[in-house]
Amino acid sequence: MHDISLKLQKRDVTGKRVAKLRQDGFVPSVVYGGNDEPISTQSAVVETTKVVHEAGRHTPVKLTIDGSKQLAIIKDVDFDPVKHQVRHIAFHAIRQDDVITTEVSLVFTGKGESPAERAGLIILQALDTVEVKAKPADLPESLEISTINLESTHDKITLADVTLPEGVEYADAEQDLHLVIANVYEPAALEAANEAAAGDAEDESEVEVEGDDEATAEGDESKESSDESSDKSS
Repeated sequence: MHDISLKLQKRDVTGKRVAKLRQDGFVPSVVYGGNDEPISTQSAVVETTKVVHEAGRHTPVKLTIDGSKQLAIIKDVDFDPVKHQVRHIAFHAIRQDDVITTEVSLVFTGKGESPAERAGLIILQALDTVEVKAKPADLPESLEISTINLESTHDKITLADVTLPEGVEYADAEQDLHLVIANVYEPAALEAANEAAAGDAEDESEVEVEGDDEATAEGDESKESSDESSDKSS
């Protein structure tokens, strides 16, 4: 588990006064969970922003609230839509023996070293993350998979090739281990597939435009009929 920590201070400022708190370089937050009532807290914006980017939504964060230790995960983050700054965070307190469900990244190692790549083929990753569950201390930052043994376009990597660390399981008990997470392609075939996909997207766009034109025309006709009826009534 990645060691991420953040110091929080208990917060008395609420309501409209929170805007001044943000101006002073602090992020308001609240800590839920456990046997206690929610705790209103605050922390320095620089350190807080760093923790948000490192921890994401499910990686445990070691909180220190006025000297008291607490483990938590980030349940919600409110960002300023214009400045893209963290405006508010909701933490959820957890215990070391809680089982956490989260997504972890799939990281491929051995780039450029496989026989396939040395022969000019391309390895394309099809899946970036997978959902797992484990106790906080056992949660991995990522799962590494080697591509070193890939040789031809007939080869692929599936979830069955991923070795989960001890204490870690897939979140779905019926997870399909045959799910492909990497394929080997001929460069020309990959380029052709990309061009075909781009062509399909353009065709769909043209259909949508034509549909919009027809809808507009129908709307104009309806308006003209309505105007004519009005004129006759007058």
